[in-house]
Amino acid sequence: MTAVTVLLSSASRTIALSPTNSTVLRLMTPGDIPAALELSRLAGWNQTADDWRLLLELTPAGCFCFACGRTVVATATLMGYATRLAWVGMVLTHPDHRHRGYAKQLLSELLTRADALGIPTIKLDATDQGQPLYEKLGFEFEQPIERWSRNESQNLPPARSTGNLSEWFEMDESCFGADRRSLLAGLAERSACYTNTLGYLLARGGREASYLGPCMAKSIAGARELLTRALSNTQSRWAWDLLPENQDAVTLATELGFRPQRRLTRMRRGAPLQTDDGRIYSIAGFEFG
Repeated sequence: MTAVTVLLSSASRTIALSPTNSTVLRLMTPGDIPAALELSRLAGWNQTADDWRLLLELTPAGCFCFACGRTVVATATLMGYATRLAWVGMVLTHPDHRHRGYAKQLLSELLTRADALGIPTIKLDATDQGQPLYEKLGFEFEQPIERWSRNESQNLPPARSTGNLSEWFEMDESCFGADRRSLLAGLAERSACYTNTLGYLLARGGREASYLGPCMAKSIAGARELLTRALSNTQSRWAWDLLPENQDAVTLATELGFRPQRRLTRMRRGAPLQTDDGRIYSIAGFEFG
């Protein structure tokens, strides 16, 4: 077995993993963004360098990686929403470095950190490949979540539009189950923002497709108006992640020309969280919840 140094802030310790070449588990830095972006690209994910940058800005003590020399070969992130909820995301390993226990060790570090902070609920959106590992770590099925997509002739970023998002922070918290106003403010700086009297919608650019979400609305009519307005501003390819148990969201996606692309599983570790999924028309992203 090879000794692997774990660097967490100013502390360090040693663990044993499969033989590797000077592999270090440490916190990510902004200099790691290009390598992290390459990992998400290799996985076919839609995140941009700006998405990675936002994660590092909002949760610098929750973005971990394995680095082999100077090369990042695996990542995982933990987004904390106050002390009520933590969200696991960006669990990625380079294809040449899989089956070495990196994902399991990264997740163990994230869960240890969340437990030390007393966070009662941890959630994630699992791929089929990752679900067995999450189940071994105590995560349970909560509900399915689906990626829907719509293709157009061009791939352009959403046109900029501004709205007062702060007035919707309280409704977002009641629907999502935790206060995430810092995330929403960060996303709003990078997104087109649409509001009406019934809700809000953010739309931002992606690596392969522009992204619709998050979107919260008090009615299907309110959500329809927001989505129609956003979609009319560009001919971009679009990605939309929704909870299929919200049948109104499915109805709108179908009506607006979207088709289901892939299905993931939303999982939970710890206490149930009270949410209002009927008002959630689009999530913020698999990495954010």
